[in-house]
Amino acid sequence: MDAVFRALADASRRRLLDSLNARNGQTLRELCAGLDMTRQSVSKHLAVLEAAELVTSVRRGREKLHHLNAAPITAIADRWISRYDRQRAEALADLRTALEASPVESPTFVYTTYIDATPERLWAALTEPAFTRRYWGGVALQSDWQVGSPVLWQDAPGEELRDLGQRVLVAEPHRRLSYSWHGFQPEHAEHFGWSAAELAARLGERRSRVTFEIEPHGAAVRLTVIHDDFSPDSEMHRAISGQLDGSGGWPELLAGLKTLLETGRPLPEPTRAG
Repeated sequence: MDAVFRALADASRRRLLDSLNARNGQTLRELCAGLDMTRQSVSKHLAVLEAAELVTSVRRGREKLHHLNAAPITAIADRWISRYDRQRAEALADLRTALEASPVESPTFVYTTYIDATPERLWAALTEPAFTRRYWGGVALQSDWQVGSPVLWQDAPGEELRDLGQRVLVAEPHRRLSYSWHGFQPEHAEHFGWSAAELAARLGERRSRVTFEIEPHGAAVRLTVIHDDFSPDSEMHRAISGQLDGSGGWPELLAGLKTLLETGRPLPEPTRAG
């Protein structure tokens, strides 16, 4: 946490974060073009921000894209704000405002966290029904995790499996998992208080995809969640990133995953992403 405050103490690094706040997923060249800083200075500041986990980078072909990372801000909020019974931290309010004011052509959610576990155990937590039920709001995700196979939901023990149209896209055990995401369901309309017309409008969004990248990091693992391929101005993007009232999204769900693996106990009242 000290590294986060040291990183934020520098005005130039705050300007870099402001630039990513306005437009997430920029390359080094794009960041340099938008700021009055040399390439070397931007690279050094990005290294500090990445070390503090405030920025995470994702390879896309030959490019390296930089994204804001909510994990350390969420940790700060959990430490000092949750005691006042706030359901979720609003430390990323500026990011939410920017996204809502200027619709993003293809919004992407990226979240990186470090977990005291092995790649094998983290893979099991992502793919085994008994694990997912403990941090995914009681839902057991079931699949044989072969490319093209469905990812089925079981809302409670003994209930029928539901096929929400999700399919496995990539499955490299202990390294990388990707599958298509579900659309909104009637229970979402009830939860968020949407009318039938509002739900119908949101059902027109194209399916997005989620990718989990697992990398050893000393005695721990680095988990990067990339959720992308949304429709422009996507309501699902707002839901999975925790921007809708009543949705903890991926930040809350991944906090539950981390807590479960590190302590053996899930967070109270876990929620579903999206």
